[in-house]
Amino acid sequence: MDYNYPDEMKTRLRKIEGQVRGVLRMMEEGKSCKEVVAQMSAVRNASDKAIAQIVAENLHQCILAEQAGGNQDTQKIVKEAVELLVKSH
Repeated sequence: MDYNYPDEMKTRLRKIEGQVRGVLRMMEEGKSCKEVVAQMSAVRNASDKAIAQIVAENLHQCILAEQAGGNQDTQKIVKEAVELLVKSH
């Protein structure tokens, strides 16, 4: 099944991309380790939220597709989504 990612998700990733560029710039400018790590932590948190959003939206779409096909047992799909989230940490 092809998935059409909403613009909101792409915008979120572009913001993360900008944050990563900012961290690189900080390193090039010789900013302190504390400042760099704080920004990298912010990047990680933003990335974790993006992953959760993508998995949740995909889960929603997969459940709707299964139900439209007559399958009401969506437990396998939910389990796969949880495994994706666990694997991402």
